[in-house]
Amino acid sequence: MPQMTVAQAVVSFLGKQYTVDRIGTQDYRERLIPGMFGIFGHGNVAGIGQALKQYQVHDPALMPYYQGRNEQAQVHQAVGYARHTRRRQTFAVSTSIGPGSTNMLTGAALATTNRLPALLLPSDIFATRVTDPVLQQLERPDAYDVSVNDSFRPVCRYFDRVSRPEQLYSALLNGLRVLTDPAETGAVAISLPQDVQAEAIDVPEEFLAERDWRIRRPEPEDHEICRAADAIRAARRPLVLAGGGVLYAFAAEALAAFAEATGIPVGNTQAGVGVLPWDHKYSVGAIGSTGTTAANALAAEADLVIGIGTRYEDFTTASRTAFQNPDVTFININVTAFDAYKHGTKLPIVADARKALLKLTEALGGYRIGGDLEERIAAEKLRWNAAVDGVFDERHTPLPSQNEIIGATNRAMRPADVVVCAAGSLPGDLHKMWRVQDEFGYHVEYAYSCMGYEIAGGLGVKRAALAEAAAGGTDRDVVVMVGDGSYLMMHTELVTAVAEGIKLIVVLIQNHGYASIGALSEMLGSQRFGTKYRTLEKAQHTFDDGERLPIDLAANAESLGVRVVRIEPGERSIPDLERALREAISTPQGGGPILIHIESDPLLDAPGSESWWDVPVAEISALDSTRQARQVYAEQKKNQKPLLG
Repeated sequence: MPQMTVAQAVVSFLGKQYTVDRIGTQDYRERLIPGMFGIFGHGNVAGIGQALKQYQVHDPALMPYYQGRNEQAQVHQAVGYARHTRRRQTFAVSTSIGPGSTNMLTGAALATTNRLPALLLPSDIFATRVTDPVLQQLERPDAYDVSVNDSFRPVCRYFDRVSRPEQLYSALLNGLRVLTDPAETGAVAISLPQDVQAEAIDVPEEFLAERDWRIRRPEPEDHEICRAADAIRAARRPLVLAGGGVLYAFAAEALAAFAEATGIPVGNTQAGVGVLPWDHKYSVGAIGSTGTTAANALAAEADLVIGIGTRYEDFTTASRTAFQNPDVTFININVTAFDAYKHGTKLPIVADARKALLKLTEALGGYRIGGDLEERIAAEKLRWNAAVDGVFDERHTPLPSQNEIIGATNRAMRPADVVVCAAGSLPGDLHKMWRVQDEFGYHVEYAYSCMGYEIAGGLGVKRAALAEAAAGGTDRDVVVMVGDGSYLMMHTELVTAVAEGIKLIVVLIQNHGYASIGALSEMLGSQRFGTKYRTLEKAQHTFDDGERLPIDLAANAESLGVRVVRIEPGERSIPDLERALREAISTPQGGGPILIHIESDPLLDAPGSESWWDVPVAEISALDSTRQARQVYAEQKKNQKPLLG
C-alpha cells in the first residue's frame, strides 16, 4: 500500500481513468482526463502543484500539465474539449483558494447548464483551522465551516469537500460517476483544503489501478416505442426537434435514416446544429427565436413534436409561442428523465437517442408523411435559402454587415472545420444562417451564452481536434467568431495559444459596442441605452453620445504575440476577409494563433425568423418608445401557450 500525499493520490488516480463506450458494434476506450490546467497560489502550490511537478519528472505521460491565464477560461477550455469529444473526455482544473476558486464559478455554471463534464479542484481553507483566518478566508460568524467554495454547490452537479484524507476515495469515485453519466453530467467540484492536500496517506493499490467508466446508453422500452409509432402514424403535421443529445449519442446517421424513411422534417436547436447537413432534403434548420422561417412555419402547424435530446430552452420554443396548433402533442426522447417529461408530455421515452431512433424507424415500417407536407417542406426551404443567399451576397460599404462576414467565413472554411461562438448577436445569426456540413462543424455555447467563452472554448475545441487528427481522424481547423464585447471580456487564452504554438483562427468583428443587446434594447423601447463604446458625456452622464473610444483591438492582439491580419473597410473588405481566412486555414499547424480583424455595421440586421422571444417591457413608462414597445409585447404575449402535451 503506497504512501503518498492526498494531492499525489489525486493526480495518480485521475491519470488512470478511462471512458468506455460502444456505438453499434464499435468499442471505444479513451482517457477521461487527458490533462490538467492549473494556476498555482498558496492554496495548491505545495499540493496539486507539487504532485504535478513530481509526476512530470518521474512519469510525464500520467497527467500532462497545461498553463492557463484565467481560471474561468481554463474551465471553458475543458468544456470546449468535452463537447468536441462528445462528453467522453474533459480536463481537470486546479486553482488556489479564494479568488482563484471563485473565478471558476462562471465556468462551472456554464458546464452544468450545457450538460457538459468539467472536473474542478478548487483549493480551500485549512481543515484544521489552526491558522484561521488564513489569507483570502471568508469569515462568517454564523457558520464557521462555510468557505467561498460552498458557492460551487448550486452551479455544480456534484460537490464534495475532502476534510480528511480518507474521504478522498469516495469523493473522487462519486465525482467521476457523475462526470461520466450522460443523464447527470456537468461540473464536478471537489474542494481540497490546502493542508489536506499535503498530508500523507496509505493509498490502496486498487484505488490507483486503471478503472473503466462505461457510458450508459439505455434502451427504450418496447411499449413506449409502439405508443410513439402510433402517435406518429396518426399525426398530419409531425416535426422533429433535434437537440445536442442527438450528437452526444452519435445519432446523426440514425436521424438521417429516420427522416429519409418517413419524410418527417427536422428542425434543430443551437446545440443540435450539425444533426443533418444544412442542405439535407428534410433539414429545415434552426427553430425558435433565432430560427429559420422554414422551421418556424412548420413548427406553428405541427400537431406532433418529436423532441430528441433537447431541453426545450426558451429560444427553442420561442418563449412557448412556436407551436400554435391547438392539438399539438409531444414525444420527448431524452436520456434525462427531467427533460423527457417536459411540457407535460404523455409520451416520454427515457433512452439513448440513437437506440430510440433505430427502434422507432423499424417500428414505423413503411410509414411516410403526405405529399402535401413534402411540398411544404421544399417550398419553405427554398424561401429561406433565398433570403440567406440575398444577405450573404449583398455588399455594403464602407462597412459590411455581419451577414456578409458570416457568409464569407462560411465559404472560406472547409466542410469539416469548426466554427465557435457564444454570445452577442453572432450566435443567433449563426444559428439561422450557418450552412453546416459536418456534425462536428458547429460549436456555439448558448445554454449559458457566456461572453468570453469564445477564445477559451475555441482553444479547448482545437486541442480536441488536434488529438483527433493525431489519432488518425479528421483534420480540422477551428475558427472562433467573436465580437469586440466578448473579446474584451476574456481574450487571455490567446497567450496560451501563443505559448503552445496552437493555430487557432479568430475572426474579431469590431462594431464598437454590444450589437445584440443594442438591437434588443431598441426593440424594447430603451434606445440602445448603455450598449455603445463611447466616452462619457459628463453633462448628461451618458455613454451614448460621446466620441468612439480609441480602441485598437488588433494592436492588442499583436501585443500578445498573435499574428494579426487587418481587413480595411471598403469595397474589398469581404473578398479580403475570405482570402485571409483561406490563407490562415492553409497555414501549417504549429505556428500559433491568427486573428483577422474586421469592422462591421451593427445596424444591418439578419433576416427575421418570424418568431419571438419573451423579454419583459416596462408596464409603465415616461418614454414614448417604451410605451409603444409595451403594446407590441402585450400582443405577442397572447400567443404564449403552456404547451401541455
